[in-house]
Amino acid sequence: MRIIYFSLGWVMVALGVIGLVMPLMPGAVFLIVAVACFARSSPRFEAWLLDHPTFGKPLRDWRAAGAIPRSAKAMACVGMTIGFLVFWYSVDPSLPLAVGVAVMFLACAAYVVSRPAVVDENGI
Repeated sequence: MRIIYFSLGWVMVALGVIGLVMPLMPGAVFLIVAVACFARSSPRFEAWLLDHPTFGKPLRDWRAAGAIPRSAKAMACVGMTIGFLVFWYSVDPSLPLAVGVAVMFLACAAYVVSRPAVVDENGI
């Protein structure tokens, strides 16, 4: 199982890095899963992610309290809104499909907003 968690951890790191540069793809979620995989397979790489100068603090905050910086909450909600608008205009979905996707995005946004807030580097 260690090799599976280790491999999955690296896949999640790759998806997380891609998500950090691609619009509308979440990166943090994949990095959170990567830390969990490395916790079960490689303490060295778990520590590397948790001590990373860019990713470490948000990952430690999530692990400690399920906390998300306010600015990240705002960006997530804006990203979900833009994602829904792109979906709406590019797919021209039926009303039931549009409502289903909207409900899914609203549920995700409600979850993100309901997490404890952390003051980030910008003081937000």
